Amino acid sequence: MSRIIIAVCFIFSIYPLNVFSGDIAAGEARYAQNCGNCHGPAGMGLASYPKIGGKEVPYLIDRLETYRAGTKIGPNSSLMIMMAQVLSDEEIANLAAYLSSVQK
Repeated sequence: MSRIIIAVCFIFSIYPLNVFSGDIAAGEARYAQNCGNCHGPAGMGLASYPKIGGKEVPYLIDRLETYRAGTKIGPNSSLMIMMAQVLSDEEIANLAAYLSSVQK
């Protein structure tokens, strides 16, 4: 058991923690390309587009992956599916990191 703990500590010492999470700056840049047009600055929400800023990372990743898979889960699903289908896993992680970092 102690060897496993040592191995995990070694891995975390070699790789910075941001390797295991999204890049906030990259997420902010990607958000500015398309997402802000509907969800507003910092994901505050506009009209029928919900507030997504300040949400938890797992929630945001789940939603984006669900849309990317083509699953409809709300009134704006068709638009969200089209937007999410082009996102890579890395872009989804970056978007989630950025949006979760936004102050509520």
